[in-house]
Amino acid sequence: MRRQVTAFIWGLTLLLSQTYGQDFKQQFNDLVSKEDIVGQLKLLQKWEKSKNDDPELYVAYFNHYVMKSMTQQITIGNNPKGENILQIMNTDSTKKEPVGYIYGDTFYNTKSLNNGFDYIEKGIDKYPARLDMRFGKIYMFGKTEKYEKFTQEIIKTIDYSEVIKNNWTWADNKPVDDPEKFMLSAVQDYVLQLYNTENDTLLDNMKKITETVLKYYPNHVESLSNLSIVYLLKKDYDKALESLLKAEKIDNKDSIVLSNIAQAYKLKGDNKKAIEYYELTVKYGNEEAKKYAKSQIEELNKK
Repeated sequence: MRRQVTAFIWGLTLLLSQTYGQDFKQQFNDLVSKEDIVGQLKLLQKWEKSKNDDPELYVAYFNHYVMKSMTQQITIGNNPKGENILQIMNTDSTKKEPVGYIYGDTFYNTKSLNNGFDYIEKGIDKYPARLDMRFGKIYMFGKTEKYEKFTQEIIKTIDYSEVIKNNWTWADNKPVDDPEKFMLSAVQDYVLQLYNTENDTLLDNMKKITETVLKYYPNHVESLSNLSIVYLLKKDYDKALESLLKAEKIDNKDSIVLSNIAQAYKLKGDNKKAIEYYELTVKYGNEEAKKYAKSQIEELNKK
């Protein structure tokens, strides 16, 4: 099966921008499109001898080794991944649930991948304000489910945002538009990635990231909400409400915050307060939020 290389890390078009003429980056892009791993390495070695101070060299090396590390295999199992999934049905037509699945799975060679991490780390050391390098590294830790390293790199990035006052750059050292918002939005996606694993052992990872954001950005409503979710899942409802009520003071029309406050009160057994906040959710939420809040009010009124 041909390697899937078109979108493994924010898209190579983001990390390696199009340039005029057949410079090293353009040549590398051409070799990527041809999936020519051997040709890529030869070019990278030539590039390194000619321009070893080029930040794009480190990005290219990283992408090369990530691509080299990837292997796609057809898998039969019960944990389907990706979009192209075939169901294996029971021969007993009365049973509707699949007995298994056939799907493509991606595996990574540790040695090659570690070579990629070594190069991107060198790039970050030399060009610490290059946010694309940091995000590329974080992405691959997430992709390979190295969640401790994933968490550590996110925290390092948030810490460094304070050092440089969010003067982040991207490919070709171009400044990032609205860098604080951009970075925090990405961090929010990373926290959501941890949440979506449904692995409760990662709640502390979510908490560490969220608390780091709030150390520098205490009015970040999404992080206050994230912190409350950690506490809700740990059944510490008072701590959850503490974060949520702070968020409400910052934005008293945020329907996610209002709905979470209602949920916290419901779990505490305070139905009156829960209904009060579900009513506010109905007032300020979108159609989906309104529908859910109304169903909750109806349920609570029966008690």
